[in-house]
Amino acid sequence: MALDRFGRDIHYLRISLTDHCNLRCVYCMPEDMTFRPNAELMQDDEVLLLVRLFANLGFDKFRLTGGEPTVRLHIVDLVRQMAQVPGVRSLSMTTNGVLLSRLAHPLAQAGLQRVNISLDTLDPEKFRRLTRWGALGDVWQGVQAAQEAGLTPIKINAVVVRGYNESDVVDLARLTLEYNWQVRFIEMMPFAGATELQLRQVVTAEEIQTRIETELGPLQQANNGELDGEARVFHLEGAQGEVGFISSVTVPFCAACTRARLTADGRLRLCLLREGEVDLLTPLRQGASLEELRQTILDGVWYKPWGHGLAEGVIPLNRVMSEIGG
Repeated sequence: MALDRFGRDIHYLRISLTDHCNLRCVYCMPEDMTFRPNAELMQDDEVLLLVRLFANLGFDKFRLTGGEPTVRLHIVDLVRQMAQVPGVRSLSMTTNGVLLSRLAHPLAQAGLQRVNISLDTLDPEKFRRLTRWGALGDVWQGVQAAQEAGLTPIKINAVVVRGYNESDVVDLARLTLEYNWQVRFIEMMPFAGATELQLRQVVTAEEIQTRIETELGPLQQANNGELDGEARVFHLEGAQGEVGFISSVTVPFCAACTRARLTADGRLRLCLLREGEVDLLTPLRQGASLEELRQTILDGVWYKPWGHGLAEGVIPLNRVMSEIGG
């Protein structure tokens, strides 16, 4: 068991498989983003070694992120090997869905259990404006393929950006009337690369909820009021699915945090919104023993921050969002 100094059991690891992405979302990275050379990122054998090590420390929930994890070479084989690691109870992925139409079934067969799919609007023109390069139809086909492949329950992640898609939250929430999905609205968080936009154009969860209820009726609390991961969960009357709100800025959930992040270049990041990291890849490549790496992880987890410092104006600027993995 990996405990921090506040007594939280840290057992959920989000692994960024690459900082590369096939979209350029305005709230995530600049359009002319320069990515790291592959040699600087964790290789397959290094990822698997660290997964085994974390699993031996009691981590049982793993989520694959990016950048965009589906652009990683040999992604299906890597998922298959990860799924076979003893102790890996939950293996899921956050993806933009662009490549899921052809990868959903192979990933499910390899052992991936579930996907979260980023979808910020159902308007093709707005989607193009938000992602700069994307086509809504590609993502929608990916969502359908994930459903057919059994990568369920599907969660739809929508980052809401003022001036781009704040009026689209109603149509997204309406999806839950027909589909057994959880549509989650995420407050935009400030990072390097797009900090000014992220600060000026944030839309709060309270405003999003008001918009939805004005059009679709009251949202009823679900999950007995408990968080589902990071989300406060509700449902519309007669809905098949749920509406969730991830309010990292206005209603932090730090007390319930059980997660850590492993960046694509092999650094353990204990809080999404804090710059502190522990380098694991360098000592691994320099020949550190498994016991030395184990202790490095445990020491890092012990000093996991209580929470972020946004209220005090502390903004993480050492990485753009795509380099952390969300």
